Amino acid sequence: MEDIIRYTVDGDGIATLTIDYPGKTMNVIDQAFMDSLSACIDRIVADEAVKGAIVTSAKEAFVAGADLKSMEENIDSMASDAVDVLFEKCGSLSRLVRRLETCGKPVVAAINGTAMGGGFEICLACHHRIAADTPGLAVGLPEVQVGLIPGAGGSQRLIRMLGILAALPWLLEGGHASAARALELKMIDAVVPAADLLAAAKRWLLEMPVAVQPWDAKGFRIPGGGPLDPRVAPAFVAGNAMLQANTHHNLPAPLAIQSCVYEGAQLPMDKALRVESKYLALVTRDPVSRSMVRTLFVSKTKADKLMHRPEGFERFTCRKLGMVGAGMMGAGIALTAAQRGIDVVLIDRDLAAAERGKQYAQKALARLVTKGRMSEQKAADVLARITPAADYAQLGDADMVVEAVFEDRAVKAQVTRQLDEILPATCVLATNTSALPISLLAQASRRPERFIGLHFFSPAERMPLVEVIRGNATSDATLAQALDFIAQLRKTPILVNDKRGFFTSRFIGSFVDDAIGMVAEGIHPALIENCARHAGMPVGPLAITDELSIELSVHAGEAQAREFPDEYVPGRSVPVVKRLYELGRMGKKARKGFYDYDEQGKRLWPGLADLYPLRPQQPEARDIRQRILYVQAVTAARCMEEGVLISPADGDVGAVLGVGYPAWTGGPFCFIDGVGVAAFVTEADRLADLFGEHLRAPRLLRDMAARGQTFYGATRRA
Repeated sequence: MEDIIRYTVDGDGIATLTIDYPGKTMNVIDQAFMDSLSACIDRIVADEAVKGAIVTSAKEAFVAGADLKSMEENIDSMASDAVDVLFEKCGSLSRLVRRLETCGKPVVAAINGTAMGGGFEICLACHHRIAADTPGLAVGLPEVQVGLIPGAGGSQRLIRMLGILAALPWLLEGGHASAARALELKMIDAVVPAADLLAAAKRWLLEMPVAVQPWDAKGFRIPGGGPLDPRVAPAFVAGNAMLQANTHHNLPAPLAIQSCVYEGAQLPMDKALRVESKYLALVTRDPVSRSMVRTLFVSKTKADKLMHRPEGFERFTCRKLGMVGAGMMGAGIALTAAQRGIDVVLIDRDLAAAERGKQYAQKALARLVTKGRMSEQKAADVLARITPAADYAQLGDADMVVEAVFEDRAVKAQVTRQLDEILPATCVLATNTSALPISLLAQASRRPERFIGLHFFSPAERMPLVEVIRGNATSDATLAQALDFIAQLRKTPILVNDKRGFFTSRFIGSFVDDAIGMVAEGIHPALIENCARHAGMPVGPLAITDELSIELSVHAGEAQAREFPDEYVPGRSVPVVKRLYELGRMGKKARKGFYDYDEQGKRLWPGLADLYPLRPQQPEARDIRQRILYVQAVTAARCMEEGVLISPADGDVGAVLGVGYPAWTGGPFCFIDGVGVAAFVTEADRLADLFGEHLRAPRLLRDMAARGQTFYGATRRA
């Protein structure tokens, strides 16, 4: 294979290292990349004619970070490594980057595009950093978002550049900065026009040949003070308390970063880098970090690359979208499409309703302009792509149509029949539904092979996931086109088979249904809500129900009973929500539901205790927390057993990105693997004995436990 990093030297003795990984759309860091960089460093040091070096990229981005394939292979192998072997592996890139930094010759990072994670850590190790003034360029250390910490010196260099107080938020939150913002913060040293990038880098090397980093110079002090400085020390005391309050002790990476910064800031650079490698090894061994990496990086990246797309079909690009239904969901989808450059015809029962949908988009865009995240001209251009209408005839040349009308089979059937009269043969008709079987809805169409389910999540313009449901008649061509459309919207698809409730609705429904059932059991509502948040759920189940509307919950149950009289089994929550509905407690919009709402905020309604008297002896908080996590994981296992899910990766990505299952688990299947399948079955059975059969582990898990199988890794089930 040709070199990953091209090495050239000009007549002035300036070496240019151009990163251009063959066969990849982005530069990534793997062992081959590291070997190539090591060879380049050797050449810089050995060639006396070389005065300095420029590191840049031939691709649109600088370096994206770790390679997906090697990361996936390392997840499981590192778990069984001996401590000394793991430490050496975790420090390999850090030692290599340190060699670049201390090679004795000045090195400039010419950052032509986005540099994230390990890519930005390479830039930090250079003696000067110049970024191109390019739209979309960003730099940052996002490792904490996937359960890791910077591992190539990022934590130690950033605090020495910015100061501890300024650097900690970037390390603990994993955010990214534009070129202008990075310059303001001193994360980089200059921003120049893209055409002048390499020339500016060479000028600095010829004029300012500094080959020693400030932190390697005698007498260096961290800006703003070290961790024991009275100006800085309180940040660690308060920071640890806030960290645990926000993470509920579920996430090891943020605490590791705080510890790494506190310890490393008191040491010389080489020892500080070993401290960082130590903490990287610690989090790498933790099942939480491995699960987060697997789902939020490996599996999500595979989903974004359309791992389920059938082969043999040309890439589809939607130029004109028909959006039928201009409510909050339809308006959000229309806005998303318009932001991606797609012309949208937004249709509702009359022009006034369609105009209201466009107004939703207008308000959302105005908020972006107010926050400085979009120019007024850009917002106007996006809004101009949305055309409100009431006439289906305007969809005669649509490339794609999404229907998001009321969740009623008869209403959807009527819309489908009207669209069948208009749409071109190549157009895919997608129905947005959270529960109605796609194969049943497709019966209203004369071309069921071009019919598919796309379950968007609300608000559609912000939620990243789309659940793709393939009906019995859906063709491969239709599936390919739908997945290409989702990629065009820059959303993440998961693919599931067609059964009532699909995956995500069944999954989140099991949590909410069981939690409301706990109220009827006499378990204190505050205990339920607090244990859910402690488990890592973003919102308590009673608050979720109020947000979605108790009235809507009641009507949804009635619709399911009406649509599927032979299959519908009322959940444990049904009597409770019906009772609140009869009392006029409709949820947050009515300012009364499980909570009472006023100007001061919200508080649990005291009257619940009159309706459902509290048990004299409340369950242990740990058991409630376990119940919340396990009831959903058991439901996911049943979905796998029934063939609703195609792969555990779809279930994990869908659970975390779609319905808020705690990210620290990596999703239900990573959670089961992390606990151990046999141990999970034992605990699920204990919970079932305490609280009911709906928590009992299904046959699939029992068989896997007996065979020593897992969902991922070398022992994964076939």
